[in-house]
Amino acid sequence: MDVKQLKHLPLADVQITGGFWKERQETISDVTLYAVRDQFEKTGRFEAFECEYKEGNAIKPQCYWDSDVAKWIEAVAYSLLYHPNEELEEDVDQLVELIAANQQEDGYFNIYFMVVEPGKRFTDRNAHELYCCGHLIEAAIAYDMATGKRKFLDCMERYAALIDRVFRIDGSASFCTPGHPELELALMKLYRYTQNETYLKLAEYFINTRGTKEEQSLTDWCNEKYAQDHAPLREQNTAEGHAVRAAYLYSGMADVAYETKDSELFEACRRIFSNIVDKRMYITGSTGSSHMGEAFTVDYDLQNETAYAETCSALAMAWFADRMTALEPNGRYADIVELELYNGGLSGISLDGKSFFYENPLSIDPKLRNRDVSVKEQAHYPITQRLEVFGCSCCPPNVSRFIASVGNFIYQYDTDTLYVNQYIESDTLTKVNDETISILQQTRYPANGKINLQLVATKLKRIALRIPGWCRKFTVTMNETEMTPNVENGYIYLDIEPGVTEIELLLAVYPRLVAANPSVQEDANKAALMMGPVVYCLEGIENGINLQSLQVDAQAKFVPSFEQNYGVNIITAKGYRTVRPVKEALYYDLDERQQVPQTLHFIPYFAFANRGESEMTVWVSVK
Repeated sequence: MDVKQLKHLPLADVQITGGFWKERQETISDVTLYAVRDQFEKTGRFEAFECEYKEGNAIKPQCYWDSDVAKWIEAVAYSLLYHPNEELEEDVDQLVELIAANQQEDGYFNIYFMVVEPGKRFTDRNAHELYCCGHLIEAAIAYDMATGKRKFLDCMERYAALIDRVFRIDGSASFCTPGHPELELALMKLYRYTQNETYLKLAEYFINTRGTKEEQSLTDWCNEKYAQDHAPLREQNTAEGHAVRAAYLYSGMADVAYETKDSELFEACRRIFSNIVDKRMYITGSTGSSHMGEAFTVDYDLQNETAYAETCSALAMAWFADRMTALEPNGRYADIVELELYNGGLSGISLDGKSFFYENPLSIDPKLRNRDVSVKEQAHYPITQRLEVFGCSCCPPNVSRFIASVGNFIYQYDTDTLYVNQYIESDTLTKVNDETISILQQTRYPANGKINLQLVATKLKRIALRIPGWCRKFTVTMNETEMTPNVENGYIYLDIEPGVTEIELLLAVYPRLVAANPSVQEDANKAALMMGPVVYCLEGIENGINLQSLQVDAQAKFVPSFEQNYGVNIITAKGYRTVRPVKEALYYDLDERQQVPQTLHFIPYFAFANRGESEMTVWVSVK
């Protein structure tokens, strides 16, 4: 299949002006960036950039701390585009000064290997060295874009030049490719930002080399699949190993395929994407079903209560899917971006923006968490309440930069067509193919499906509107004339004339029950409730204990009502609770079963665990 090359509109030109995502961006700017900063100060992450650690100090820098802080800097940079903040900008400037002051003469910068294990740089593939560099590069690009301050970017270009020499030219490192992928996609960002082909060549080297050489083992408890080393990337067919590492790697693969028009690499991305979406992804968009290696397992193995489903893996899947839309305009990819936006990615942060989940289960039963009463080591379960910081605190700054840059997902374009991938209230003024265009999008989506678009352009010939895969009915009016276009690979294409184009798109958004493939054993004879792209769940707070004893009536009327605190609808429906016979036997004849009517109260999955500990479930038995 031919590789397309759709382009994104510049993030700085897309302003979120209202609705669901405006509120969340304001929470990031007003609350989350400060909350994460304060925790990083308390845990010594910021102080570590002074590079003054000595053995015996109270706080020892960890090998991933550079990346934690880098993601926070990147989130600040995106926030500055729409929410100027002198205090946070000054905080970043101070960190940049420390980076510049402590960077080694040859360009090397990694706190851990400069102060904890000096002399061992580029010797430990599992120590997140290149992963940290990747996040520092992304942060430097974002900060230069937002402020025009180039010092940080200059530092990272020096570091990238060193890595190119050590890995691609000299081959003097103790390993060949990053243990934790991320640098690959960062190098592609750096190439696009600077047009320096060295970075493209280095990214290509890492992608082309992975799985082709005998590589340094990461640890003694995993095999080659853990780090996607088991085969050359062009020969891989399934998503394997650590789910976050994998999705970052696949994003880098997609970027290289895009820039080099490598159809073989693109086809590998397509195969892997399909394997994830069709067989290894939760209904919430989360991936990685086992805490053992935070990894993919086998097809249809999607446990609910023990789901690892790391926040970062959902975010990384959104970035992978977004890159695939640029390679192939197919609504399937933007559907997955949307799924992550409203579910698996968003559940990683509390409604108040102060606390976070690393893991995102699809079922919680607190009374089972300590069931191994006779042994000291308990079975692993995800925590039931979000925390303000983690030992490995990758998720808090990651979800921050994700939400702060959500405008990047909305539009793409090619030589004559503007693609509208996401429906988010926004105002855009930008350059497309040597002309200035404006796009005004007004909507309360996903609370309802009404979207109004005003496009002002003279050279564009078409506008393509995504019709989500879940949508069964829609109407579209252009300049007050109802249109009847066919859906082509998830989009409708409308021919436009020079000047002002007014469009109203109405997507039928209604509650619906969704079943899982019968091979997903835990979800057999159950259903999940969705409304538009939003997955819903039951919590014990409104629905009582023993949620597994509830059944939803498939023929019931589902009643949505808008809830301001969530920004979307809550839903009520008729259901039943199975109760024990009077004799309270452990087992009993089926004809003794009693089912009592009960109204079921569904809330959006992203909002679970915001009101104290309780049971929770996404999948509900069906009557």
